[in-house]
Amino acid sequence: MKKIFIGFFAFSLLFFSPEVFGQESFQEVKQKSVTITVDNEGNVKVVHELRNSEDASQLTFVDGTVSNVKFMKFGIEESVPEAEGKESIVLLPNQGNLFVTYDLKDVLFEKNGVWTWDFFYPESTAFIFPEEVDLLFANERPIFLDDKKGIACHGCQMLLEYSINESRIYQNVKWEEKEFTVEVRNQNGVDKFVFDQPSKSITFDTIGENRFVTTIIPLELLWEPYTVFLNDEEIPSRQHINNGTHVWLIINPDTSGQVNIFGTTVVPEFSMMIPLIIGFFVILTLPFMKKFNLR
Repeated sequence: MKKIFIGFFAFSLLFFSPEVFGQESFQEVKQKSVTITVDNEGNVKVVHELRNSEDASQLTFVDGTVSNVKFMKFGIEESVPEAEGKESIVLLPNQGNLFVTYDLKDVLFEKNGVWTWDFFYPESTAFIFPEEVDLLFANERPIFLDDKKGIACHGCQMLLEYSINESRIYQNVKWEEKEFTVEVRNQNGVDKFVFDQPSKSITFDTIGENRFVTTIIPLELLWEPYTVFLNDEEIPSRQHINNGTHVWLIINPDTSGQVNIFGTTVVPEFSMMIPLIIGFFVILTLPFMKKFNLR
């Protein structure tokens, strides 16, 4: 494999002619951080912050098609065209702390509105996503970003999935004097939303196959755990997020059809249960209070 020796001296880069070094190998350079930024069109930018090494060392790029490689030091940026299309570069010793940046292609793929990246890199890696992304999946586990910009992945191997510009449908459910908002996200939207209090269920029609459908349910309206049916057949739901007031329930239907979400407790049963729950805890703590008073 051809290896490029690269050195950063004073304010310029010196490139040593590419040579074939047979089976000679170099120790992987120690990295301070790896940051991957993704924009809303699927473009990927990688930044490696490297520690100084007293020996010649190797930087392995993130797997993909590497282009627009640059070195940064002392606030100076210089292109490294010889490194483009390579899997790694060899750095001369005593280069100090360096930043290596490059664009990465052929890694993110979009299908049916879902971006997917089968990612592996042995170093801890931070991912920064577009503002439009607030929910993603890592190895099929949902991660809610909320006001965060991204995630950190330690010794990272994951199947990354996320959507941008999903349709968001807000349904207001009124019960007696209370009003609840249920949000449903899907690339193609949903239709015929119904909340049915007697059956403790939420029902809607979804359009499109193999597309994420996320339903954000107020817990006071419909309590977990949930059972989900598609066209009267039970289907699995993704692990859901619970922030204390709402649950993010995620499914990935393999066809269009009617979705039924059944809960265990429904308004006003939930509000009626609160005094019972409080009373239960009072009964449990009463013996301990008496014991404390006797002392």
